[in-house]
Amino acid sequence: MNSLDQDDVRKYVEKNIGTFHQKRIEKIDGLRLKDVLAKKNPYLFRAKNLLIAKDLIQGIVDAFVSSSEEGIFGEWLEGLAIYVNELVYQGRKSAVPGVDLEFDADGVRNIVSIKSGPNWGNDSQIKKMTDNFNSARRVLRTSGANINVKAVNGCCYGRSSKQHEYKEKGDYYKLCGQSFWEFISGDPELYKEIIVPLGYKAQEKNDEFIASYSQMINKFTFEFSKDFCDSKGAINWDKLIEFNSKRRD
Repeated sequence: MNSLDQDDVRKYVEKNIGTFHQKRIEKIDGLRLKDVLAKKNPYLFRAKNLLIAKDLIQGIVDAFVSSSEEGIFGEWLEGLAIYVNELVYQGRKSAVPGVDLEFDADGVRNIVSIKSGPNWGNDSQIKKMTDNFNSARRVLRTSGANINVKAVNGCCYGRSSKQHEYKEKGDYYKLCGQSFWEFISGDPELYKEIIVPLGYKAQEKNDEFIASYSQMINKFTFEFSKDFCDSKGAINWDKLIEFNSKRRD
């Protein structure tokens, strides 16, 4: 085990955080109005009494942005976690399907599935993760190595109870927030220390994103008004519902 140099972490974050911001912009620039409308619930918009085209469009785009950002940043944090673990434990991106990180510590082979936060999946998704862990155990134990395997669901944020953070959840352990970052780095303060470099050029990058976002809102509002509003400017709910839900013959 090596000690973690915070300067290495800072340099990694500052060098790579631009990737997250660039992917945010690419997601916005790649949006198409009708693709988004086809995936959203028009009945919900009507129930909320959204009568202004711009309000409806902004609600749709904001929901998309929130969901996509969570996924993009989750992938970015996974990369950071693997980098940190490599510095300390010589960990590596696992070649085993469904396992993100693999490293040895204190005579134990740790296999880790990294998620953004603690409430990341439904029952079937959690079962899939458990099945992946069990498959990984079989692969590792049939490789000829006599090793003790520990499976961990690591969550980049959220809180683990001190009383239960190392209590096994059936076939795996679940560590969140501070507990997760300390587990992969040996540093109990890392969960706070990474927050500072994450702000590197954040204002500049966010200004670029806002420019693309504003253009998209204006463009979608114009397209929506042309295709789904009547001559008086009112939203034509029948036309919107038909586009979203009418059976294709």
